[in-house]
Amino acid sequence: MPTRRTFLAAAAAAPIAPKAAGTRGELPTPALLLDLDAFNANLDKMAAHLKKQGRAFRPHAKTHKCPEIARRLLKAGAVGACAAKISEAEALAAGGVTGLLLTSAMIGRDRIRRAIGLARRRPETMFSVDDARNVRDLNDAAGAARLKLNLAIDLLVGNRTGIEPGAPAAELARLIAKLPNVKLAGLQAYANNAAHVIGFEARRSFSRAAMARAVETRRLIEKSGIACPLVTGGSTGTYNIDSQIDGVTELQPGSFIFMDIDYNRIGGADGAVYRDFRNALTVLTTVISKPSKDAAIVDGGFKSFSTDKPFPPETKNLAGVTYAWAGDEHGKLTAAQGPVPVELGDRVEFIVPHCDPTVNLYDSIYVMKGEAVEAVWPITARGKSQ
Repeated sequence: MPTRRTFLAAAAAAPIAPKAAGTRGELPTPALLLDLDAFNANLDKMAAHLKKQGRAFRPHAKTHKCPEIARRLLKAGAVGACAAKISEAEALAAGGVTGLLLTSAMIGRDRIRRAIGLARRRPETMFSVDDARNVRDLNDAAGAARLKLNLAIDLLVGNRTGIEPGAPAAELARLIAKLPNVKLAGLQAYANNAAHVIGFEARRSFSRAAMARAVETRRLIEKSGIACPLVTGGSTGTYNIDSQIDGVTELQPGSFIFMDIDYNRIGGADGAVYRDFRNALTVLTTVISKPSKDAAIVDGGFKSFSTDKPFPPETKNLAGVTYAWAGDEHGKLTAAQGPVPVELGDRVEFIVPHCDPTVNLYDSIYVMKGEAVEAVWPITARGKSQ
């Protein structure tokens, strides 16, 4: 029979679900925050733009990893969600998200087994492929499960994954058309190296050249009598470029809902700063030490922000105050002129360098309406990297 000691030990080990605090000032820190008004404005702007351009909308969930956000995107008109990994897609499907597109190939027995399980639950799911052997493996697994899988040919229009556009992709399309347990859904054409090209005109030229190869590949496939209804790709940085390219049917931007310093720097059609979408995502910290009048220490370090960029977080409302890394748990604030204008216990909010990997550091996101905490949304796909 369990003793009081074992009961208390089990209770102490159990994870504690975060609760919505009343205000920003009551939140435990570091905390990941979402400005609900900015989020809704970003979502409305992207959805309205793509609707006007006659393009479908399948935002990438690797940015937020949160079923609640994916459901809100669906409600706003999205046809589904992209997922980078099968574990990410499983978490989204469990949260009621439909219209999934896996943007990475299902290589190996474990991934294929899980892909079959996902297809059972969500038959409309699409899986990216760029290799004939993988197509045959998926076909065999689907046949054994008495399923038909939807496949999207991943094109090498960026510098990462995919098969060469043109004849090699058309040959893979012919193989898919011949096999009984798979069906060609279309083309996955994400030019990953176009999203952050600095300067709008340079970015437009780069992305148009990349996506032209995808559009031409679609024409080549359809010329051989194989239906190829989908050409999906694009990003937050190229949404207003790719949506104007004839033959691109769908866009999959992700970061626009949050934004970050990296995207702010790419430049927009109207200037050197990219202002198309608002910075809705921040990390809230607390000043926990002030060793001198010229320095203050906050409780957010390497474990609180992405560290893959060559620049640190930026304070949201402290002009002239800069952040420097001070270890796993800490950051150091200094001022360009004079003492740092904060005291012990003050809250300092930061715009993050890169939103996607920053979100992956947190279990939940606090949804803010002004100073009030409206909700706490679990990031259930956090750490889902398999």
